[in-house]
Amino acid sequence: MIEFNDVSLVYPNGHEGLKNINLKINEGEFVVIVGMSGAGKSTLIRSINRMVTPTSGELIVDGEDILKHKDSKLRKVRTNIGMIFQSYNIVKRMSVLRNVLAGRLGHTGTLRSLVGWFPQKDLQIAMNNLERVGIEEKAYVRASNLSGGQQQRVSIARALTQQPKVILADEPVASLDPPTSHKVMKDLKRVSREDGLTTIVNLHFIDMAMEYADRIIGLRDGKLVFDGPIEEVTDKTFEEIYDRPIKDDDLLGSEEETDEKNEARQV
Repeated sequence: MIEFNDVSLVYPNGHEGLKNINLKINEGEFVVIVGMSGAGKSTLIRSINRMVTPTSGELIVDGEDILKHKDSKLRKVRTNIGMIFQSYNIVKRMSVLRNVLAGRLGHTGTLRSLVGWFPQKDLQIAMNNLERVGIEEKAYVRASNLSGGQQQRVSIARALTQQPKVILADEPVASLDPPTSHKVMKDLKRVSREDGLTTIVNLHFIDMAMEYADRIIGLRDGKLVFDGPIEEVTDKTFEEIYDRPIKDDDLLGSEEETDEKNEARQV
């Protein structure tokens, strides 16, 4: 599905964001990328939909080297790749449903998208995906009135409404509290499984990566330092990826542990 062949990215200021990455991600995998801030996680994930463009190598997506694509071919690639952002990236003055329908823009004619007219089929797809993430009752609510977790579910529903082959999630729970983070990750893992999507998620929290990933990819200073199934990952693996002992800040804690701590504070 996705293959990096000697991919490097050098920014105009000379900083190397990616260094000779060789990596293959199979169809239907739920992959988590871990590493310290600045390790290249966002650069790698955003190169897959050409939000950033590598400066050398080949990046094969669905059989085509997307580094050679421009204009209409690049738009077609992006239509097949849903993106979920840390900051949700939704239009808060619009309704939840209108935000989710934005996922259909790649499938809708220019005139229809300009006037905000969507066929009944698109409306049904959007409502169905809101139901899948548990917020269908919020469809006509202004997005600014939602909690952070609900806004991220809108982002997931929008990505699903694209009907993509791949979902990229760039630190999707970094702005959320631990219980909400787990609920969002459970939703994302479930819908990815249901639709057979290839899903690539950047996470900082080690315990969350261990709980949800099929496979862990570790980056450090723009280099690939680990790639293996979750069964092969140990605490030592993360110490090597982070190049230091694991700290409490690297651990989010389980949903149950957080609930217990909150109950203890109330007592």
